[in-house]
Amino acid sequence: MSVETESGGPSGADDPSSDEPTNVRAVLAQELAATDFRLILVTLLGVYALFAVFTFASGNGMGALKSQYTRLSFLFAAYAVLSLALNLQWGYTGLFNIGVAGFMAVGVYTMSLLSTPPDAISGQGLGLPLPIGIVAGMIVAALVGLIAAVPALRLRADYLAIVTLGLSEIIRLTANSKTLSDWTIATFGFGTGGGSGTDLPARPTNTLVETYYAANNTLAQRAAWVIVMLGFVIAIYWLLVRVGNSPFGRVLKAIREDELVAQSLGKDTRWFKIKVFMLGCALMGLGGILWQGSQSYVSPDSFRPIVTFYVFIAVIIGGSGSNTGSVIGSILFVGLLFEGPRTLGNIVSSAVNLGSPPGTFAGAVEPLLVFNFAPFLAFLIDNISAFRFILLGIVLVIIMQKRPEGMLGHRTESAAAIDLGRDTPGGTTGGDHDE
Repeated sequence: MSVETESGGPSGADDPSSDEPTNVRAVLAQELAATDFRLILVTLLGVYALFAVFTFASGNGMGALKSQYTRLSFLFAAYAVLSLALNLQWGYTGLFNIGVAGFMAVGVYTMSLLSTPPDAISGQGLGLPLPIGIVAGMIVAALVGLIAAVPALRLRADYLAIVTLGLSEIIRLTANSKTLSDWTIATFGFGTGGGSGTDLPARPTNTLVETYYAANNTLAQRAAWVIVMLGFVIAIYWLLVRVGNSPFGRVLKAIREDELVAQSLGKDTRWFKIKVFMLGCALMGLGGILWQGSQSYVSPDSFRPIVTFYVFIAVIIGGSGSNTGSVIGSILFVGLLFEGPRTLGNIVSSAVNLGSPPGTFAGAVEPLLVFNFAPFLAFLIDNISAFRFILLGIVLVIIMQKRPEGMLGHRTESAAAIDLGRDTPGGTTGGDHDE
């Protein structure tokens, strides 16, 4: 069967030279025919269809559906950026970084300190152009990653995890310090705002929407920002596929499989790990900017360790080591585990009068003995956030038992820089495919 994956071109063509696209249209046609693209598209359309059913079942119309799709697309893009960055470190190289939220905070706070206007109500910045703030945010996140990586990469994977988690909390608590913020404002003219947070620069897409579409249309402004984020997802996906298929990427995979073997081939594995750790942290900083940049305000509470936990779940569902899996895992996590329970709970509560929820778990479970399910359902819907954590735990247990490699993890990697698996008139030339 002709297949296409992240690491090779399509197979099955009679003439190998015909596989090479010669223009934009041919490139687009090739991408549309690619298996990985179809997997992502089918998953995305499936989740969209599910939420269309949810929306209409709850009695809402197209307006609510547009708003729901905008929110879903925003979360898809945000988690996809972070999952791709984490997959570069963990899936490709085996670096266990559980400080994702901390590097997000470094990126967005650096952008805020440089680009927020000096007269902001909460927090103060230097008022520099936004592109400077974004690039600086990525660079500073990469440098913080370097500071963490140089000593920590001497440690085993579990100790690296502890170091990155501790660093993430240090970053959050530093941003939360009002004393430090007041001192930096008095000394340098900018500050984080402490626990009250800081204002962020206005989204540039808002101006475009107001100029060319409609003024004060909040949904259109959010949709425009989502389009920008999806563009970044595509660009990052393309970048990481190129990295994975390069000689640099093959060394990373060798380190993941057996670092001693890579060292025996003369590779300075420590230097490779530092570079990929810095690149991953820069992308996490960009993810924080894109995520929090959708709002006008950011506070330290946005970077609690639970954010890192969610990103790991997305990568685990999709399968570590696969960029396509990271994107699909993000879609499934957001659609089925993050937004799905809340939306389903709203539908049930609006369709059925369940009465007042019991105040305790015992009060919810006791009526089940007489087959009265209403109090339990009311209690469940009233505590939907806690139920979501239970659901996440159950899903993780099932994945670890039934498919620990995730949906697309552990795909067969191509051993060559070019696809050797193309069929020729004389038959297949050899080489491995991802699928």
